[in-house]
Amino acid sequence: MSISHAPPGSSGPDMSAISKDGPSGQAASGPGHAAHAAPELEPIVPASTRRARVPRWLRRTSGPLLLLALWQLLSSTGVLTPDVLASPGTIARVGRDLITDGSLPGAMGVSLQRVAVGLLLGTLVGTGLALVSGLFRIGEDLVDASVQMLRTVPFVGLIPLFIIWFGIGETPKVAIITLGVSFPLYLNVYAGIRGVDSQLIEAGESLGLSRWGLVRHVILPGALPGAMTGLRYSLGIAWLALVFAEQINADAGIGFLMVQARDFLRTDVIVVCLIVYAFLGLLADFVVRTLERLLLQWRPTFTGR
Repeated sequence: MSISHAPPGSSGPDMSAISKDGPSGQAASGPGHAAHAAPELEPIVPASTRRARVPRWLRRTSGPLLLLALWQLLSSTGVLTPDVLASPGTIARVGRDLITDGSLPGAMGVSLQRVAVGLLLGTLVGTGLALVSGLFRIGEDLVDASVQMLRTVPFVGLIPLFIIWFGIGETPKVAIITLGVSFPLYLNVYAGIRGVDSQLIEAGESLGLSRWGLVRHVILPGALPGAMTGLRYSLGIAWLALVFAEQINADAGIGFLMVQARDFLRTDVIVVCLIVYAFLGLLADFVVRTLERLLLQWRPTFTGR
């Protein structure tokens, strides 16, 4: 407390000069202090985070919807004629007619059966070869060079040989799908096995794991992300192989509908079949991605910002 001396003739010290602030000069707290306190300021939020939150499903569907609107606009103005590309309204009507008469569901069932059998066989072949080549050095010496040589051959170019070997039935169609699926799975599973951290292998050995224990608890879980990536890629190849297989000596399936529509210059039916191919491929990819999220919950990943 600082006290200033009063001038001569005064009765005592000037009490108004007594500082109530204390040593630091700050105002003393009292009952009326809260009334004069400075208002709390809201935190400053960057402009990038203040933008309106648009639902993700709306953002993901905005692109296809804009493309569909542009397509309809070009068809309505005559820029796209029906003999070049049918309008979305015509395609929707033709698709409804194909569903009503049962031709499209029947073709989808035949195509799905071919893809399922070819995918199953290709998964077994590709994964089996990758395990033999990735787990054993002698297996790599015997298998890898041959697979690397064969995968450079366009599998579509083998269709004439498959027809000569297996005839014109279902076997060559399934075989071409199996061949197309095998190579992506082999490459990704093999890379996943060989990409497992060697320190994890050493840690497993120090814990007393046997060779089968290492394979089961260390190597296979480490190779699983690569295997799921290979499976997604193989699904795309499977549908691509199906398109080629069903357009050669086919009497049923979506490709057969496309061949008939090509002969009659029906662009609307061709586009309906292409949309079905795209929808089935998207559905299969969704199933694999869901399976990937379930099996790889232990792996943290970057989901974008």
